[in-house]
Amino acid sequence: MLLKNKESEIYIPDGIQIEEALKRTTHLAVAAHQDDTEIMAFDGIVKCYRNKENWFTSIVTSDGGGSPRKGKFSSYTAKDMKELRSVEQKIAAEIGGYSAQILLKYTSDEVKNTLNFDLIEDLMNLFLETKPAIVYLHNPADKHDTHVATAIKAIKALREIPDDAKPKKVYGCEVWRDLDWLGDKDKSIFDLGSDDKLALDLINVFESQISGGKRYDLGVIGRRKAHATFSSSHSTDAATSIAFGVDLTPLIYDCSMSIKEFMDDLINNFRTDVRDRIDRFL
Repeated sequence: MLLKNKESEIYIPDGIQIEEALKRTTHLAVAAHQDDTEIMAFDGIVKCYRNKENWFTSIVTSDGGGSPRKGKFSSYTAKDMKELRSVEQKIAAEIGGYSAQILLKYTSDEVKNTLNFDLIEDLMNLFLETKPAIVYLHNPADKHDTHVATAIKAIKALREIPDDAKPKKVYGCEVWRDLDWLGDKDKSIFDLGSDDKLALDLINVFESQISGGKRYDLGVIGRRKAHATFSSSHSTDAATSIAFGVDLTPLIYDCSMSIKEFMDDLINNFRTDVRDRIDRFL
C-alpha cells in the first residue's frame, strides 16, 4: 500500500506478505513515539502474544528524532536517533511477536500540525486495511502534545471510515498522565497478568531512552503494580499488574460528539465525586 511519507516503513517480523500481515490484525495501537506502544498497549500485546487467533499491530507516527539523550547517546544526531529508535522498535516487534510494525516517520511538528491531513489519510488507509476489533490510542488527557495530536488524528481517521469497518472498541491509554483520576464507572481496567518478563523485555529494548536518562523500565512496571494495589480501597488485590484506559468508542461512532466535551464530562464526573465525598463529612 502507498503511504504519504516516502520514509515510511512496514516491518513484518515473521516475514509474511504485508497484505496478509495487515489483514490478520485483531488488536492495533496508534502511538506517537517508539516505546509508547509497549507502555500504553501492553494489554493488546499480551492478548496476542503467541496466540494464532489474535494478532497485534503497532503504528508509530513520529520519527523519534527529537528524543532526549544522555550518556553514550549524548553525541547522537537527530538522524542517528531516528535510525536507532526505528531499529529498537523493530526489535520490540520481534520480541512481542507483532503481526506488523508500521513506522510512519513524520516529524513531531508534522504530527502536531493541524493542517497535516497526510497523517490522517495514512491512518484511514491502515484502519481499512487492518480492520482491527480493538484499537489502543493515547488518551486525550495526556500531557504530551505529540501524544494528544496523534490521538486526535487517529480519532478523526476512525470517524471517516465506514461504520462496518470501525473497531468494536477504542481505548485511550496511559503514558504521560495516569488515568487513576477517572471515576470507577469511567475506567476501563486491563489486567496485565502476573508475568512481568515480557513487559520488561519489551521496555528494555529501548536502551536509547533508559540509558539516556528515562527509567521507563522502573516507572512502567511500578505504575502497573501501584494501580493494582490502589485501584480498590475496600478489597484485597484482585490483580498484580493493571493499567487503566478510557473507552473512546462513543467518539468514533458519533461524529457530532465533541472530543473536548467528552473529556469535560469525565473531568466533571471526577469533580462531582470529590465534592460529594467532602460534603458527606462537613
